[in-house]
Amino acid sequence: MMALLAATHVLIALSMPILLVGIVNRTKALWAGRKGPRLLQMGSDLRRLLGKRPVYSAVATPLFKAGAYVVLMASILAAMIAPILGSVSLVQFDYDFILFAYTLGLARIFLMLSAMDVGSSFESMGAAREASFSAFIEPALFLFVGAASVATGHTSFAGLIGHLHQAASFRWMAVPAVVALFILLQTEAARVPVDDPLTHLELTMIHEVMILDHSGPELAAMEYAAALKMSMYAGLIAALLNPFDPIAEPGLCILLSLALMLIVAVAVGCVESLTARLPMRWVPGYLLLASLAAALCMAAVGWGALT
Repeated sequence: MMALLAATHVLIALSMPILLVGIVNRTKALWAGRKGPRLLQMGSDLRRLLGKRPVYSAVATPLFKAGAYVVLMASILAAMIAPILGSVSLVQFDYDFILFAYTLGLARIFLMLSAMDVGSSFESMGAAREASFSAFIEPALFLFVGAASVATGHTSFAGLIGHLHQAASFRWMAVPAVVALFILLQTEAARVPVDDPLTHLELTMIHEVMILDHSGPELAAMEYAAALKMSMYAGLIAALLNPFDPIAEPGLCILLSLALMLIVAVAVGCVESLTARLPMRWVPGYLLLASLAAALCMAAVGWGALT
């Protein structure tokens, strides 16, 4: 059973990014009164990019060429740690959430290094913005994980997420936890209102400006890694809200997790359709909301202990 659940985890983690991006784009198209692209259009786009020959800047070093694949592999490793099915994940050990956080940090570092390696001040501007925003989201992640660990007594990422429903403080921390994870999703996956994957305004570009010089398979790796991060955080939100145990009720757990991930994708599409990208000076304040929500989770755990 555990091997089957682990294989299911891998299948969901690697296949859902393409579908979720399709759901987001289709939702945005419906709000705009259009039919929109096919649900699996991203898969076709990735296949097309994989067949193209990359073009490199004259000043690019091997660091630039390897950066996209480091970002992709680090994102895949983080997805293997993220407990999208609750109490079961492929990679699971005590305090594995530290590896999860800093694996994403490694991906972010190589994304920024690749951007700066081409010698463009424009791409270096995007790297600087990425570095500053990461300083706001990491405290939110650790505050949330710390609150869940105290509430459940578990020290592994899968353990604390999978057993959070049994905690007395869950009813108080569920909403702020979802808010914190949703903001982290928007930041890590470069979505509105933090960033816009479709923007062409030079003064507001962040993720897109850092991958301007990537092409062919390297661009496909960058695009898939961003979608993988969105899918990963959608899976965490689903695991947080899913009351079924993957070991005792695997079928119900998997089906509900998939349904909740699709609902998160629809929510992302609705947000992007109904709100505009925030001015750059407002983004740090918005990211601080994630830390505030995570701090409310910690307060809820303390309140639950007192009552």
